Amino acid sequence: MNKHDTSFLTTLEDVIRRRANDEADNSYTASLFSAGTRRIAQKVGEEGLEVALAASAGDKQEILEESADLLYHLLVLLANAELDLAEVVSVLEKRHRQ
Repeated sequence: MNKHDTSFLTTLEDVIRRRANDEADNSYTASLFSAGTRRIAQKVGEEGLEVALAASAGDKQEILEESADLLYHLLVLLANAELDLAEVVSVLEKRHRQ
């Protein structure tokens, strides 16, 4: 298994936050923010289901593709809720110590 630098997630998180106030016609990310929390949450749910279906089918490439979509939409949801990935990591770290 290759170990890649996950710092790109924080870069992507910054890009998502910058695009939150862009014109919805110019950016998919901005269009999600414009559509509101319900639509963003719906996309997270859809992508989560697609990851599960890809896993059930045993399609590794599809798992990767859908997982990327899920992570992106989760980052949008977090930004929309004025939360960030570091806070999620903090929760995971606390759970790990328990």
